[in-house]
Amino acid sequence: MLFRDAITSLFPSDITLFQRWPVSYTQVEHCRLAYLDHGVGTPLVLLHGFGGSMWQWEHQQHSLSRHCRILTPDLPGSGLSEKPRIAYSPEYLVRAMQTFIHYLNLHPVTLIGHSMGAGLALALALTEPGRIARLVLIAGFPPRLLNSIASPLYAAFLRTSPPLWLARLGNRIAGRWLARRVLQEIIHQDRLITPLVVERSYRARVDPGFLPPLYSLMRHLEEWDTTYGLRLAEIQIPTLIIWGTHDRIFPLEVGKDLHALLSRSSFLVIPETGHMPQWESPDQVNAAILEFLQIREG
Repeated sequence: MLFRDAITSLFPSDITLFQRWPVSYTQVEHCRLAYLDHGVGTPLVLLHGFGGSMWQWEHQQHSLSRHCRILTPDLPGSGLSEKPRIAYSPEYLVRAMQTFIHYLNLHPVTLIGHSMGAGLALALALTEPGRIARLVLIAGFPPRLLNSIASPLYAAFLRTSPPLWLARLGNRIAGRWLARRVLQEIIHQDRLITPLVVERSYRARVDPGFLPPLYSLMRHLEEWDTTYGLRLAEIQIPTLIIWGTHDRIFPLEVGKDLHALLSRSSFLVIPETGHMPQWESPDQVNAAILEFLQIREG
């Protein structure tokens, strides 16, 4: 009810089916994890990106659940999940998602990840390849992560982030402007950045628990390269890579390099789309996922 009431107050006339579905919870690695579980059949786990939450998959949850079982968690420290005061390292997130997948007895499972979530999917594929059937990587983490970020805004924030108290103050004073600015960096089609979308992002940013996990994630980002990024060529799982032509975070060349590194991958480019193709061009992305999974629509 808390989730439903919060969304209802924010979107009194725009509540989608996604936002009305009940939220389930389970305990993983010292964190009460929130997730959506809808549909039957082949299990697909949707992993959101850095600073995001399950809403980033709102255009997939309903569409894909007509064909598959769709599980959409808020990663530890994000969204409706608990935000314990721990180190949010890549290895911690991998353990948490392993626990989640084992708890629900998902075997084999397809992982669909966006940005950091795609990096998490790759790390899980390296950690437990026998359980992962397929991967879908949307604007995914590359090797040499920090050197691959093209956005001056993101690069500056990740390398020289302000003190936590100052970031919180900035969110309070100029939160809506900051929310819009970040959205403009990841979404190419400006018409999609509506006041409701900005408000939702702003509400997440001013949550007292929002920033500490993000700061912890940033402190551990370099571990992605040393623990997982340098091993990506080992992955032999069928993989679909999806990239937007106007991705300002990881340019198209980064996606092409990732495609060359993964020997069993195919590469799909979505035109007029930024860093979040699944939200910006959902029809094309959903159709590509179903085709990759060899599932016929209708």
